Amino acid sequence: MNQPQTDRFPFLPVSHAFRLVLSVGVFGLLVACSSTSKNGDQAAKKAIGGTDESIFLGDTIEKNYDPNVIMKRGEAFFEKEEYAEAIVEYNHFLDLHRGHQLASYAAFRIGESQMKRARGIDRDPEPIQKAIESFERLRRDYQGSRYDSQALQKIQECHDLLAQMHLFVGQFYYRRGSYLAAAHRFEQIMKVYPDKSVAPDALYFLALSYHDLGADDWASEKLTLLAEKYPASQHSSEGARLLAKIGNNKPATAVAKKTDPTPPSDRTTQAASGNPSAFVNGLASSGSTGSIQIPSASALTGSFVNCRLGAWC
Repeated sequence: MNQPQTDRFPFLPVSHAFRLVLSVGVFGLLVACSSTSKNGDQAAKKAIGGTDESIFLGDTIEKNYDPNVIMKRGEAFFEKEEYAEAIVEYNHFLDLHRGHQLASYAAFRIGESQMKRARGIDRDPEPIQKAIESFERLRRDYQGSRYDSQALQKIQECHDLLAQMHLFVGQFYYRRGSYLAAAHRFEQIMKVYPDKSVAPDALYFLALSYHDLGADDWASEKLTLLAEKYPASQHSSEGARLLAKIGNNKPATAVAKKTDPTPPSDRTTQAASGNPSAFVNGLASSGSTGSIQIPSASALTGSFVNCRLGAWC
C-alpha cells in the first residue's frame, strides 16, 4: 500500500505538512486582523482628535446643524490657529445648541480663541476685552459648570494683560513728552489695577510725570507712597533719590499744556500703517470717554487742563 506524499513538503508526512500549512494560515490571519485593527484605530483617532478635512466639504443639513460636526469644525480651526473662524463655529454651536452638554465648553473655547488673537501688549486690546466678556458670559450663562474656575482664572490673566497694556501706553506718552496724558494713564492704573504687578511701575512713572510737569508736591506724595507700599519694587531706590532731590518744600510752578505735534490726519495714516501711536490711541479710546480732572493741589498757582481719554495732552 502506497503512502501519500505532499508535493510542497516531500520530506514530511501528510500529518506534519498539514499542521505546518495550518500554522502558516493562522499566522497570516492574525497579521491581517492586527493590521485591520491598527488601521481602524488610526481612523477612529483621526475622526475624534484630528482634522478631518471632509467636515469642511459640502453644504448639507447635517454639516450645518449637527452639533458634533459643528464642534469638530470649531476644534479643527482652533488647532490650525485660525481663531476667528473657530469663534464663528463655536458661536454657531451655541446659537443652535445652547442646552447641549458641550455648550459650556464652546463658550469657554470662544474666550480662549479671543485670547489667542491678542498679539502682545503693544497691539490692539480689543481681543483681550472680548475675551473677558466671553468668560464672564460663560460664568453667567452656565453657572457651576466645570469651566467656571478656569474662566475666572482666565479673566484675571486678561486683566493682567490689560494692566500691562495701559502701562505701555503711559510710558509711550511719557517718552513722547506728553506728561499730562501719561500722568492721567498712570493714575487710572492705580485706580483700576492697584493689586497688579504693574502698580509699582505705574506709581513711579506717575511721580516722574508730576515732577516733569513741575508738580513736585504731587510727585513727593506719590514717591512717599511708593516707598511705603512697595519698598521692594525695582524703582524704590530711584524713587528715594528723586524724593531727596526735590524735597517737600520746593514751591510748585504752573503747569503748561503740552500739545501733540502730530496732526490728526497724520495720526490716521499712522493707525493704518500699524504705528505704535495708533495702538495707543486705540487703547485709550477703548476705556471711558469722559473728561477726567486730575486732582488739584493747593500749592499750585495754576491748574491742570482737562485731559480727554484718548486725546494727546
